[in-house]
Amino acid sequence: MTDQPDKSPLPSDPSLETSLPKVEPKKQRPQTNPWVEGLQTIGLSVVLALGIRHFVAEARYIPSGSMEPTLQINDRLVVEKISYNFNPPERGDIIVFWPPDSLTPPGQRRDAFIKRVIGLPGEVVEVSNGQVIIDGVVLEEDYIMAPPSYEWGPEQVDDESYLVLGDNRNSSYDSHSWGFVPAENIIGRALVRFWPPSRVGLIDD
Repeated sequence: MTDQPDKSPLPSDPSLETSLPKVEPKKQRPQTNPWVEGLQTIGLSVVLALGIRHFVAEARYIPSGSMEPTLQINDRLVVEKISYNFNPPERGDIIVFWPPDSLTPPGQRRDAFIKRVIGLPGEVVEVSNGQVIIDGVVLEEDYIMAPPSYEWGPEQVDDESYLVLGDNRNSSYDSHSWGFVPAENIIGRALVRFWPPSRVGLIDD
């Protein structure tokens, strides 16, 4: 007679049962309406886009030839809005700004301008004999289309204001025509050209 294995169940150990942690059943996540999720995503995207555009940077295009040869018609630019919160504009910066209210007829949309900062607050600026003279010193300019053919000044730039001129001096509606730009009107600094592809890169000051 051969020995048969004992198939009787092993006695249970109550201590093992009480020591093992009990796993709670996973709670099912309530289903969300896909339309609600979509609207939430779109809303967040809009808020982020508006925040970036208002506080950080925005895209602009060049509608005229007033800044030639530096900027061409239909160039697309990125205008950054942060640096002037910490440091004021410098001579040579290309800035985007709101023109004086007097330049926009009632009922018409006010368009932003883009020009180069030439005169800083308190400086005396004059345009004479095809040259820009600041506090008696001729400004060297290798970025203009041609020397200015007009005479202007001398005038002192107002406090917290800037004199701006287009690089295409003789085809630019700028400070020599309508006056200075208050610092509060400045939107930001033109930093990068992203269109056309052949001219992508930082904008030379």
